[in-house]
Amino acid sequence: MSTIDTRAADFDGHPITVSADDGVRLAVREFGPTEAAVTVVFVHGHCLRAESWAFMRGHLLRIWGDDTHMVFYDHRGHGDSGNADPSTYTIEQLARDLDAVLRTLVPTGPVVLVGHSMGAMTVLAYARLYPETIGTRVVGVGLISSAANGVTRVGLGRLLSAPAVTSLRLAVRRAPRAMQASKHLSRRIFEPIMRDVTLGTRKVSPRMLAVATAMLNDTSLLTMASFLESLIRFDETAILHRLGSIPVLVLAGSADIMIPFAHSVVLASQVDDAELVRLDGAGHSVILERAEEVAAAVVGLVARATAAARGEDPDCGPEYAIAG
Repeated sequence: MSTIDTRAADFDGHPITVSADDGVRLAVREFGPTEAAVTVVFVHGHCLRAESWAFMRGHLLRIWGDDTHMVFYDHRGHGDSGNADPSTYTIEQLARDLDAVLRTLVPTGPVVLVGHSMGAMTVLAYARLYPETIGTRVVGVGLISSAANGVTRVGLGRLLSAPAVTSLRLAVRRAPRAMQASKHLSRRIFEPIMRDVTLGTRKVSPRMLAVATAMLNDTSLLTMASFLESLIRFDETAILHRLGSIPVLVLAGSADIMIPFAHSVVLASQVDDAELVRLDGAGHSVILERAEEVAAAVVGLVARATAAARGEDPDCGPEYAIAG
């Protein structure tokens, strides 16, 4: 049974600790009143943390003010959340953790789920595990820079199935401390590679790059490697038809070489009420480098979802948008 430990609010929101069903402590921050008409839960990607949404959150706070309840949390093994047995580092377990967060912090009322990369995969796994929530509790879904399956077929995701990656996973399991030390030693080599992989073709600010690099480097190599098998095997295409009953946003950057935009095209084509948005020149870290535009798309999604939940005509059907 999940439990909650609440501390005093600060200018960064209300910090909260939620216990997952197996006891792992999940670090959460809430913004906005819990009695708001809708709650939006943001689910971050692999090797990131809740603060990956910080740039977007600033825009959303200015737009929504106190009208919307927002929840951000760190996955197990990431950020300020607790570590766990590596055998639990799977996308399906992350979906169960998401359920624990929802049961604890959002027991009633409509919810919109927004995930980035592995976070979006977590949302899809949640829809499979808890189908009764889709269209009842969950009234909208945002899937950013992600895929429903086949992440090893195109883009840099192909490297996940290489023998070297298999060897890395085994080495990390056997000697995590030694491998973590080697990761820190290679930071100067790793940072420019990370810039090319996660950021797009446009120039980004040094602050944004520093934030992205810090989050990635703060994640232990054991966490990084342990989730790879789940990413390799990920396939939730069978659940996509269930999302057709609610508004869905599918958004990605045209310059994403980690999970190329083609994945988003395929994903959106299998959901009846999906809005597909391409941000030209944006990379995999689109929520950092194009935060304002992604925030605007999320605002539109929530407006569509809440209108549909009230039985109103949102006055906008499925569409394809390009932002330069």
